[in-house]
Formats: sequence, C-alpha cells, structure tokens
Amino acid sequence: MQVKHHVQMVWVCLATIVLLAGCQPVAAPVMGVLFLDTRYGDSVTPAADATKEGKACSKSVLGLVATGDASLEAAKANGGITTVSHVDHSANSMLGIIAEWCTIVKGS
Repeated sequence: MQVKHHVQMVWVCLATIVLLAGCQPVAAPVMGVLFLDTRYGDSVTPAADATKEGKACSKSVLGLVATGDASLEAAKANGGITTVSHVDHSANSMLGIIAEWCTIVKGS
C-alpha cells in the first residue's frame, strides 16, 4: 500500500511539472499555438556579397531542457563566414513541446 502511494505522488509531481512548464513559446514575429514554422529578417550590413550561409540553433523540450548555441559567432563558424551581409532567424515549435530557434547568417 505504501509503495502505491509513492508511485501516485511521483506521477502527480511529474504531471504538475509538465503542466507548469509545457507550451514553451519561441521568439517569433507571429505566434502559432499548435504549430509554428517561420523565418524572418533581423539585420542587414553594407556588405553585399552573400555567397555562403551558416546556421546555428538552440532547442527546448517542454520548456524543461534547453540546449544549443544559436549565437551569431556559431552561425558564422558553421558557414565559414568572415564578412556578414545579413542575419535572419527562424523559429519552429510543435504544440509547445519541442521548440527550436536558429540564427541564419549570410555573407562571404
């Protein structure tokens, strides 16, 4: 009987954590509660030559665990870019359960 009570308490605690942390929003110019998949511009420099593209992303699961490096420097390194012509971002989310935010750099 005692073990059953502890198992029930664990499930109640897990359910509470999920309810409090679920539906993780992602920074985007628009919001999609059920599904979000958008790409948008952020900044442009005077450099006109954009022959390369680099992308760096961070991900979140239920708003409980977040990992990744979506920095401008990581995106530049991933694309082998030294001169930035413009920076974009993308945001993706499925029911707020899994979310991704990326920095996309174009340049040479």
